[in-house]
Amino acid sequence: MILFELLKAILYGIVEGITEWLPISSTGHLILLEDWLPFAFSSDPVFLDEFWEMFGVVIQLGAILAVVVLFWSRLVPFGKGKSETEKRTTWQLWGRVLIASLPAALVGIVGDKLLEKFTGKDIDGWAYNSVVVAAALIVYGIAFILIERKNAQKTPNVSQIEEISIKNALAIGAFQALSIIPGTSRSGSTILGSMLFGISRTAAAEFSFFMAIPVMIGASGIKALGFFSYVSESGVSVPWMAWVTLLVGCAVSFAVSMAAIRFLMDFVKKHSFAPFGIYRIALGVLVLILGFIRG
Repeated sequence: MILFELLKAILYGIVEGITEWLPISSTGHLILLEDWLPFAFSSDPVFLDEFWEMFGVVIQLGAILAVVVLFWSRLVPFGKGKSETEKRTTWQLWGRVLIASLPAALVGIVGDKLLEKFTGKDIDGWAYNSVVVAAALIVYGIAFILIERKNAQKTPNVSQIEEISIKNALAIGAFQALSIIPGTSRSGSTILGSMLFGISRTAAAEFSFFMAIPVMIGASGIKALGFFSYVSESGVSVPWMAWVTLLVGCAVSFAVSMAAIRFLMDFVKKHSFAPFGIYRIALGVLVLILGFIRG
């Protein structure tokens, strides 16, 4: 049983590491995978539900670490040998990243609480199911194909991430807020928004990577606090296997993310995002078919 649970954690880490950065929805894939292969290291179903809600978000910290490692020189304003102009540019980049993070923070914290207050269920309760995931996969898949066709003969207005304006950063952040719906994809939403505003694929992908840092750290902190609050209030004992699976999932997602980010940056230099759109549509249709078969 222990080996099987570790294999699940490894599989979740692989899926997270690949799908977090490709515009195909990491949350959607994890929800679908958990639906078919849930953790079973505890006999308490409530605990497993609470743990999974935390695990599915905190595992993203491993993926985030990969961004920090790969783009360290771009992200740190105090890097050795950086000129004053380069330091100022880095601070300006962080300013735009933080501005772009505001809409998602507002929707994720305030919107979630308001929805739960007025309906009795938060966003997770309403949206975390295979039908919503399938619909979001298909809709965004079609959007990717249409936008790529629209931009096929156009030259991007912005080719470097440093050229992204404050206005565009805030608008892209509004698209990121849409990713609270599982299946949309955080990277997919931000890349789509960026391309709509005339930003090149490479700059769109990079900005999406950087935007993920504050959003994921914040979301992971909220979910972790929620889990610890549940443990404290319920008095439930956390199995050691829970911590092991979390650590394994984070470590694997970090290693796989290193390769996935490099792949995407090389891919978008030569290809469009249309293949990801086709994949999303095919997966969404498959999810609907499997859901119908299962009843």
